[in-house]
Amino acid sequence: MIIEQATMADYDYILERDRHLLQHLIETKINAQEIYMLRSKEGNSFGWLRYGYFWDNTPFMNMLWLDDEFRGQGLGKQAVLFWEEEMKRNGHKFVMTSTLANEEAQHFYRKLGYKDAGCLLLENEPLEIILTKNIS
Repeated sequence: MIIEQATMADYDYILERDRHLLQHLIETKINAQEIYMLRSKEGNSFGWLRYGYFWDNTPFMNMLWLDDEFRGQGLGKQAVLFWEEEMKRNGHKFVMTSTLANEEAQHFYRKLGYKDAGCLLLENEPLEIILTKNIS
């Protein structure tokens, strides 16, 4: 797997799949270098990892996406570990993410050492679990 910064050439791929990011923010996130593309050795995209900053200073992974046929092969784990190393290299000691309580991703993150740190309950939505990890 190749992990590299997204470029504007990835815009359409992300737009087609990322239902959580407003269209006009895709370019902003690409330009801020806050999206890593996951590619096969042949250069074909099959996923991405998108992040931002909680409190404007704590890396917060907003989305990890792999196309269906690439799930369950350890590639998501590699992507998260890569991101954590990048954040550590940038001087961060702590990272965050979240997942809905009705999603299996909570177990994935816990296996990677993330700890439950609280939750958020929005009207008519499942519980959002906030997870944190020390990376120092």
